[in-house]
Amino acid sequence: MLIKMKIEKEKVVAVSYELEVEGQIADKAGSDAPLEYIHGTGMLLPKFEAALEGKMPGDAFEFTLPPSEGYGQYNPGYIARIPMDAFRIDGKVPADLLQTGRTLPMLNGEGQVVRGVIIDVEKDTVTMDFNHPMAGKTLHFTGKVESVREATEKELKEGLHGEYLPPEGGCGGCHGGCKEGGCEDCDGDCGCQGDCGGGE
Repeated sequence: MLIKMKIEKEKVVAVSYELEVEGQIADKAGSDAPLEYIHGTGMLLPKFEAALEGKMPGDAFEFTLPPSEGYGQYNPGYIARIPMDAFRIDGKVPADLLQTGRTLPMLNGEGQVVRGVIIDVEKDTVTMDFNHPMAGKTLHFTGKVESVREATEKELKEGLHGEYLPPEGGCGGCHGGCKEGGCEDCDGDCGCQGDCGGGE
């Protein structure tokens, strides 16, 4: 007889879910391709993980996160006008690069990778919004816990899909505090959403 595990730190959790924002489904994962993550390592929003703590396979969940517990309030200060020269490659701006609505990775003044959405293109400047797409929004989650299992040593060290491993050439995008050896303690994409160190 299999013993069901409950969700706790360093367990690999798979959930199916729907995320509703402003009356629309903004994101979802079905039971055939659930979202998998290692619990308690800072891969997901802290309040999302807290809402699932202690649940077991088959358990349903439903909860709402206000902006303060999600991606924060929308901040007009995160809109920036960037000189056109910043987009030149070998003296030219690629013809298809600057399109309104497109998301581009950029380096900030500290050498960190930040993602912004192009909201306006003018002759000499490009206006970009560096707020998270879900900033200022209330997030309503419903779903079900599909499975819970122990994480392997390899998964704890490298991530479920190698996301803790440093990219070729090392880590250039973490928000400070990375341990020696690259991004092994970051949230995975080297454009860390929060502090490095797995949210400890």
